[in-house]
Amino acid sequence: MKVKGFLIDNQTRCIHYHGEKDIVAIKFKCCGDYYPCYKCHDESVNHTKKRWSKEEFSKKAILCGKCLTECNIKEYMAHQKCSHCAAHFNPNCRFHYDVYFEI
Repeated sequence: MKVKGFLIDNQTRCIHYHGEKDIVAIKFKCCGDYYPCYKCHDESVNHTKKRWSKEEFSKKAILCGKCLTECNIKEYMAHQKCSHCAAHFNPNCRFHYDVYFEI
């Protein structure tokens, strides 16, 4: 799975967010591309972000940077860890949910 943006390693960390648990990429509804964060998206493209609606939370739009497994939005928001390899994601990402998801 290709992740776009300003990556600094092969686990989806980027120049903006590169802590131990910053190992998640999000598929942007507007373009269908995975980016590590909204800043990478905004600095890379020339279009406006679109948020996933609540009705779309069953769509696979989250990529684990550790095992590269996709999960759906609902799973991600409920558990903040990968359902496949159990890697924990950064809990502070929840403060940005409104950028990606209609909540």
